Amino acid sequence: MKDITKKYTNGEVTIVWKPTICIHSTLCWNNNTGLPEVFNPKVRPWIKPENAITEKIVEHVKKCPSGALSFYYNDEEQKPVETTTENIVETLPNGPLMVYGNLVVKDSDGNKTHKNKVTAFCRCGASNNKPYCDGSHVKIGFKG
Repeated sequence: MKDITKKYTNGEVTIVWKPTICIHSTLCWNNNTGLPEVFNPKVRPWIKPENAITEKIVEHVKKCPSGALSFYYNDEEQKPVETTTENIVETLPNGPLMVYGNLVVKDSDGNKTHKNKVTAFCRCGASNNKPYCDGSHVKIGFKG
């Protein structure tokens, strides 16, 4: 799957979205947990950062469990976010295996990819972006 990165800005902060690692948790746009005035998957573009203040946007982007959403302030030099804590592995009910921390993922050809913050690995076997979760577990009704 092609590695796509999209950016959306309100002038102060830029939201970075990497759809290939999105697990479609709905935390960003759900009325109970999200910021639907900014994140709305039913319209294009689906991210409209001009609809909220920067602090609210940052608060909600930080909740993204897969790391598909990230941000940077436009007046600061872009630096990759790295965690300094121990690695934590969490199995989400009926969903992916979440790994928190700095990782190096090595594929079957020996290619290495550096991951930091949060990485969601597929448990259902239906992802089109293996070994990473792409939210296919929802479509197939995965239980586990």
